[in-house]
Amino acid sequence: MEKRIDVLNIVLIFLSLIVAIFIPFKLFLFSYAILGPLHYLTEINWLKDKGYFVSSNSKWIKVFIIFTVFISIYPIYKLFDFALDNSFSGLLKFVSGNYKIFILTAFLFSTGLLFFRKAWQLALNLLASFIIAIGMYFFLPKWLFLLGLFLPTIVHVYLFTLLFMLYGNMKSKSGFGFLGSALLLLVPFFIIFMNIDVTSYMVSQRTATIYDASKFLNLNYIMTGLFDGYKDGKFYVLSPVGIKVQIFIAFAYTYHYLNWFSKTSIIGWKKSLTKRKSLYILLIWASAVGIYLYDFYTGLIALYFLSVLHVLFEFPLNAITIKSLFRFKRKKVAV
Repeated sequence: MEKRIDVLNIVLIFLSLIVAIFIPFKLFLFSYAILGPLHYLTEINWLKDKGYFVSSNSKWIKVFIIFTVFISIYPIYKLFDFALDNSFSGLLKFVSGNYKIFILTAFLFSTGLLFFRKAWQLALNLLASFIIAIGMYFFLPKWLFLLGLFLPTIVHVYLFTLLFMLYGNMKSKSGFGFLGSALLLLVPFFIIFMNIDVTSYMVSQRTATIYDASKFLNLNYIMTGLFDGYKDGKFYVLSPVGIKVQIFIAFAYTYHYLNWFSKTSIIGWKKSLTKRKSLYILLIWASAVGIYLYDFYTGLIALYFLSVLHVLFEFPLNAITIKSLFRFKRKKVAV
């Protein structure tokens, strides 16, 4: 069974990459709107069933819920246009606008959940994580910005997916599994060195409007700058580097979702679904897709809370995976 899943994932890597090369913008929007919500819902349900992988006290997971509220409250407020006092509205905007502090705090706090058990230790861990994030805000703003931007996006969908695969391979010793991990690792390098004809990439007015309204291009803008891809100091999404960045983003998100749906039998997330839960998830997913089809920007804001929540809920599992990989490495060295 695992061999077939590993072979399937190799096929999915090639499929995601090929489609991303031809229609990078449309593929990303399709994956984000159609596959994304179903992924959020099923993973949150699975994580809940596993106690969020927090052995110390799963009640501390409520910290992530509070952070998600802080991060998503202002966009939701703007969407529904609630009548609030201007000063309170400004406060919501300030809190939500500094979401990177909460993202980094949540990630640092999740690592502490692996080592601390007592309530006072966890409380101090939370305080220390927040102080470190605040310190980066004042003294290392660029690093805070990059970590806050990449942790819930590229790191989440690409790097953590790769680490999960490597951890699974080390347990199963699967040759096809290691091959899939190697291919996933090589994809960015393939994209970097591939030749593309920029004239073959066209973006419809609707797609351009969606990207402009949703601010998806902020990620493209930063990643293009990291590869020195600006032309005359300006960002062009349809430049060679800009298109390659979009191909990678479309590939990473699409494969991240497909990889999740392909491994139902390996990690057993399907077993956590009862008929009642499945019905609720399908109803919410269908509603989410309907909102996206009606108006993408509205769907983006309406699902923003779930999107952020599933990223933060996964942080303890990410920390466990990283810790386990180092443990495997130490054992190998000891032998």
